[in-house]
Amino acid sequence: MQRDQSRRDRFQGDPAGRDCAAEGDRAQAGSEQGGPARTPGPAAGQACSRGEDERLIDAALAGQTEAFGQLVTRYQNRLYNSVVHVIGSEDEAADVVQDAFVQAFVKLKSFSRQAAFYTWLYRIALNLAISRRRRRRPIESVEQSKEQTGDEPLGRGDAPGDRLQRQEQAVTVRAALAALAEEYRTVIVLREIDGCDYETISEILDLPIGTVRSRLHRARTHLREQLKGVLTD
Repeated sequence: MQRDQSRRDRFQGDPAGRDCAAEGDRAQAGSEQGGPARTPGPAAGQACSRGEDERLIDAALAGQTEAFGQLVTRYQNRLYNSVVHVIGSEDEAADVVQDAFVQAFVKLKSFSRQAAFYTWLYRIALNLAISRRRRRRPIESVEQSKEQTGDEPLGRGDAPGDRLQRQEQAVTVRAALAALAEEYRTVIVLREIDGCDYETISEILDLPIGTVRSRLHRARTHLREQLKGVLTD
């Protein structure tokens, strides 16, 4: 149990998300307040991060592996926060994020830089997450998906009240996301959790913007239906 918790804490408690206007910290704080937490999309931190990403990539390609480590530090929290909603499991999300960075390092020479580094990295992680989900049995309901999220209730030492309610709401929203069809879950996570604009979502998913808008509308409709059935109890 302690081993599993420490694996999650590497992403949730790591100060990495404070880089570039504290994107990761805001994501985590929002998630704890009832999620889904919307974080600034790639455009929000572009001014302070795009040029720095390019510098770090050049250094990594020149053999300075610590430069790629800085890219990991910069984006691991933000990536984890999104992937965990796509895959519905904290432990599997941690594995996916690690695998995504390994693949990104191996394939770094092939990065064309036409898109932002994070967009490219997210595409790698998303493909890994989808592959993992397809190897599992489909989740059929919100109640079943709660078992996959890795969330646990507050311990006896925690005070009841608003904090407990926020945690319960966060678990419910994450479970509802996990129960959505894959094509809807991915698009709503990109938009509402990661804060991507339509153009970025279109690029990551390789879809026309019109299709992105249509899927997002349907995803929101399905999500409202999922939450309606749970929150009226």
